[in-house]
Amino acid sequence: MNILIADDERAIREGIGRTIGQLCPEDRVDVAASTEEAIRIMEERRIDIVLTDILMPGMNGLEFMKISKRKYPYVKWVVISAHSEFSYAQEAVRLGARDYLLKPIGKNRLQELIHGLAEEIRKDSELSKESERLKANLRFLREGVFRRLASGLDIGNLDIRPFIEDYHHFYLTMVRMEAGDRGMRLEHFIVENVLSELIERHGRGFVVSYDKQTLLGLITLKEGAGMDEFQEDVKRHLNHVLKVPFQMIHSGLTSDFGAVPQVVTRMREAFASQAFEFEPLKRSGEKAIDVALQYIKEHYCEDLSLEKMASVVFLNPAYFSQLFKLKTGLGYKEYVTSLRLEQAKLLLLNTQLKLTEIAERVGYQDMRHFTQMFRKRFQITPTEYRQQQNIPATRG
Repeated sequence: MNILIADDERAIREGIGRTIGQLCPEDRVDVAASTEEAIRIMEERRIDIVLTDILMPGMNGLEFMKISKRKYPYVKWVVISAHSEFSYAQEAVRLGARDYLLKPIGKNRLQELIHGLAEEIRKDSELSKESERLKANLRFLREGVFRRLASGLDIGNLDIRPFIEDYHHFYLTMVRMEAGDRGMRLEHFIVENVLSELIERHGRGFVVSYDKQTLLGLITLKEGAGMDEFQEDVKRHLNHVLKVPFQMIHSGLTSDFGAVPQVVTRMREAFASQAFEFEPLKRSGEKAIDVALQYIKEHYCEDLSLEKMASVVFLNPAYFSQLFKLKTGLGYKEYVTSLRLEQAKLLLLNTQLKLTEIAERVGYQDMRHFTQMFRKRFQITPTEYRQQQNIPATRG
């Protein structure tokens, strides 16, 4: 078996890797420090089992699993989580994870899990694997031929009539991402999987990689379905998960495969002329931030670390922090602290509550820390604030 461990904590991924290596010396174990590195490994070799941390840089573990299941349906997924993230581990199981591991991970628990999954994999019939391999090879062949056709390259003596017969009428749709200084492997992977899944939902077709920034899709819509509706669905999904600005355009309905290179050229020229602006970064996570603000309002007395909040709305912590400041004008920690202390001022008007109770109700377990934060913000202690409001002090 080939096993992949994706965790940004070096001690965790290497510790699990060593343990599995001792328990199953005949298996190959790869480790990845980020989702992007994990994607590269999965593209290079067939992986049977993926153990992924929930909080990962680039894309959290739940997104990684959800978006990969279409391309790698045979993979057995296991999520790794801390106790404070247990509810997200349960969500991962709902999404199709085979199991979850709570940190710290015991050797016996890991052995039991790997052996159980190995037995499941052994029970998969060789016929099923061969069928799966054949489908994948045919898909790669089809997409390779279409990529050459779309680029205006010679396809030799290949007979594409069976291919054409499957798509009497079709649209072309193109997504182009704004490239930064870094590679685009993760973003490319996201667009390919989202676009492929939505093509299957709205009709049938496929997606090919045109270049490192651009993907090209061919779609024949279901009867009664509209191209604008499909395009808006794609944008909505990409706005939620894609971390870079992007453009999207589609052709008119056509049945002429011979015209595909010319249509693709015109679509690329439209992008180059900036007739289609990039989807703004600010817009791409607004809905997620709205959900986060409501969650904070209802749970401000609980542990609300940036990492936990980002996981609630399925965003990378760094990206969530950036979007949060764009939306609110405040840093995440500053916003939560402000909300808690303003609520504390209201609670201080209640003569029945002790200061320790108020501190706990607004998320501070340490009374001294609460007093320091209150004084830093309002230049006055909680007790002094009560005295200014002519409210009798309570013990505690």
